[in-house]
Amino acid sequence: MKLLDSIIGKIAYILWDAKEGSVRLSEFSKLKQQQYWPQERIKALQSQRFNNLVRHAYTTSEWYKKVIEKIGLDINRPVTLEDLARFPITTKIDIRENLNSFISSSYNADKMPKAKTGGSTGVSLNLFFDENCQKLRNGAQMFADSFSGWTPGIRVAAVWGNPPVPKTFKAKLRSFLLERMIYLDTMDLNEQSMGAFVERWRSFEPEMIFGHSHSIYIFAKYIRDNKITDLRPRGIVATSMMLLDHEREIIESAFQCKVSNRYGCEEVGLIAVECEKHEGMHINSSHIILECLDENNQPVAAGQPGKLVITDLNNMGMPLIRYRVEDVGVLSNRQCSCGRTTPLLERLEGRVADFLKKPDGGQVAGVSLVERTLTKIAGIEQMQLVQEKLYEIIINRVKGPEYTLATDNELVAEFQRVFGSDVNFIINDVRKIPQEKSGKYRFSICKI
Repeated sequence: MKLLDSIIGKIAYILWDAKEGSVRLSEFSKLKQQQYWPQERIKALQSQRFNNLVRHAYTTSEWYKKVIEKIGLDINRPVTLEDLARFPITTKIDIRENLNSFISSSYNADKMPKAKTGGSTGVSLNLFFDENCQKLRNGAQMFADSFSGWTPGIRVAAVWGNPPVPKTFKAKLRSFLLERMIYLDTMDLNEQSMGAFVERWRSFEPEMIFGHSHSIYIFAKYIRDNKITDLRPRGIVATSMMLLDHEREIIESAFQCKVSNRYGCEEVGLIAVECEKHEGMHINSSHIILECLDENNQPVAAGQPGKLVITDLNNMGMPLIRYRVEDVGVLSNRQCSCGRTTPLLERLEGRVADFLKKPDGGQVAGVSLVERTLTKIAGIEQMQLVQEKLYEIIINRVKGPEYTLATDNELVAEFQRVFGSDVNFIINDVRKIPQEKSGKYRFSICKI
């Protein structure tokens, strides 16, 4: 029955994609081939697509027409990857304050798919995408998820905030045939909701888990603590938040299944994903150009952290060239042992807003500090750091089973070693860490 069910789902997906031009599955097939291309061929593809993007942006985007004229780029000759560094960085503020000038005149904004970011770094954005861009992104997402065993038509357990609820018959039919998901709402994670989800899992029998990294971790702890051993997916995709090492260990232990870490954002879609070797994340180089820059917007060496800047080669409806996503990451010069030739993103180090300030002018990756502290000091279940003043950090701390009176003293001592004794640490004893409206968690928040 499970095999028949999967076949029906796969056929439904193929027919739906064919009805809409077969772009998704066609792109999926292309990406499967391109993952083994020599890097010179990948760069040639990027160069060709970048050339097309720049010419299109010059003739249809008021914002980039001005940019291209200002930098003196001659579009009457071929535009190459070497020209990319001449472009200024595009910021969230640029988009928010000049949205209409970014949108291509070749498209009607009222008819384009659109989205809005949640603004976790302080700036919310309205975004527009042409339909072909959306389909290409869907193909890339399919390709990324295939690394963990996902195939069209498979049943999925989604651990997600604000899950969609189909209301019409057409929407319900589409959900049943194409999406095939059950949801654990991350806005309501508790013993009762997770227990009910376990029962739904047993009747629905999903083969994949997909969701927010930390929320999957919370569910995994529930599974472990309640000694539930019959939930055995064949793949797990963690996304939307940084997957911390200790969370990965708990998830893989609870479900006896490896986790694939997937990195993307609303603005540009898939950025990078882990393969079955888990040696870093393969960059979606056929669809984006990823740069890692220092404070002066110069490239950093491989292995060094820097601000991530992305050029989206898909979106003609609202071109984005050298867009700073407000994340910090590390590029690699290694090649993965899986044999794929796409370059690697070694690791993420958090969002720009996740970095806490030190009195001496230094910065600390808050998410990494939280992870290190959770694994080093017993008795802490969850923790969130909030910095509103240079000499004061608020610690929202959830007690764990091993909590003692010494736990908080160790916690403060650990942070003083990092920030110095002049910084005041205020510990708030909380029952749980609050979530964003999207259902995501933030473990480090700097408001300075």
